[in-house]
Amino acid sequence: MIYVCVSARNNVSTVGLALWKVRQVFEEFSREYRLLVSDDASTDGTLLTLEPYTRALPMTLLSVEKPRGYAASMEALVQKALDLTDRPKRDCLVTIPADYSVNPAIIPELIRRTESGADVVVGEMSHITLPAIHRLVSRSATWLLKPGIRLQGFKDIMSGVYAFRLATLKACYKESGDTLLLTSGGCANAELLARAASVARQIAVVPVTQQDIPDLRGRKPEGAVALALNLLRAGRKLAIPEPHAPVQRV
Repeated sequence: MIYVCVSARNNVSTVGLALWKVRQVFEEFSREYRLLVSDDASTDGTLLTLEPYTRALPMTLLSVEKPRGYAASMEALVQKALDLTDRPKRDCLVTIPADYSVNPAIIPELIRRTESGADVVVGEMSHITLPAIHRLVSRSATWLLKPGIRLQGFKDIMSGVYAFRLATLKACYKESGDTLLLTSGGCANAELLARAASVARQIAVVPVTQQDIPDLRGRKPEGAVALALNLLRAGRKLAIPEPHAPVQRV
């Protein structure tokens, strides 16, 4: 089983397109899958948009009345996948953004890499359309996270496009306890990757092309500054073992 996880908040204009594209992908890519979608108390009608998809797709919808943040939403999706799986060594979890900044057509390549033995697969952006300050933060993320988090061999750890073997995520909880993600915002993507990579036997990277989405071009620079500060704090607050497995590139 492939659990495709999407964490949404105020993505009414894009999340439906992302989910329908996932369906199209699996119509051609013959694998058993389930969508796990979290709505973090959206105020723009995202929840109303999502509810009909639970009847049209193999989908589980998690929603809350009060915002809890991206990290808590993502952790809820991870925990749901672990609750549902009965074959964690075979099953995997894939994460894709709800803003459709990455085409879900990349999913088959992520899965093929796990089927070839990778426990963690990272989608690295090969073309980034974000403003310059966002690109700078993204490219500096591995440096900002030091000394507590060391992720060598990666060019991009912030894409939010990953595939994890569920047995690997299960092992992360044995290391960290009841709570896996202690950071907030986009920094949680880097933390999730770091924790999974620290126990992975094989790590692979695949290139991902970011789509040119107007909403992304309009992001405020303050968001990048907040992300940079979160990364700095995480690097000084957390102590996650450095991965032993080398990073394999396609």
